[in-house]
Amino acid sequence: MCQIVLRLEMRQTIVIGDVHGCISELHALLHACEFRPGDDVVFVGDLVGRGPDSKGVLDFVKKIGGRSVLGNHDHALLSWKKAVRNREEPTVLPRSLSLLTTVLTEENWRLLEDFPFFLRLPDHKAIVVHAGLEPGIDLERQDPFILLNVRTIRSDGTGSESKTEGPLWGSLWKGPETVFFGHHASQGLQLHPHAIGIDTGCVYGGELTACLLPERRIVSVKAKRGYASTKGA
Repeated sequence: MCQIVLRLEMRQTIVIGDVHGCISELHALLHACEFRPGDDVVFVGDLVGRGPDSKGVLDFVKKIGGRSVLGNHDHALLSWKKAVRNREEPTVLPRSLSLLTTVLTEENWRLLEDFPFFLRLPDHKAIVVHAGLEPGIDLERQDPFILLNVRTIRSDGTGSESKTEGPLWGSLWKGPETVFFGHHASQGLQLHPHAIGIDTGCVYGGELTACLLPERRIVSVKAKRGYASTKGA
């Protein structure tokens, strides 16, 4: 008598670093992660800007039901859109974002507008933000500027967007939740006890990186080439 064995695949969560329009690398990374429909794909923000196909990335994220927090580039684009809608003078955008304003569809804009400043992943006792957090402050009370821009912590305990003004914020984060974040490409992969930084500079010719949950396995793919200057990374 033949026995039929059914293998039940566990749904995984894939947390992905700053994509910045690198659609080919995103496809390659998901393949390396053995992505299956139904997996929870979560991005740390900055899906757009600097890279070759930001619109393609937004279309693909919508197609697979991916989620993302708001990154500083995403936020800049939305601030421009809000000013235009309100008939105000918009902030001048970097060229890659300015070109994007002419090609995004209403569906693309709605997707961006749905991005929150942070996401909780309660099944994994984790938080996803773009840049980071100020230690000692409740998540709901964090300053949006910090969530989008922080890299280091000053001696007075406040967050800074500077790379050199103090220790990396993640090195001071005590948990209990683990924070997944991006934004700091020049620092590379950050593996602190309770904070994991996965912006590994794909758009600058580095790698696109994911962390697979629940096992917390790091997976990376190399960029096809550099698409932007490393200034400000």
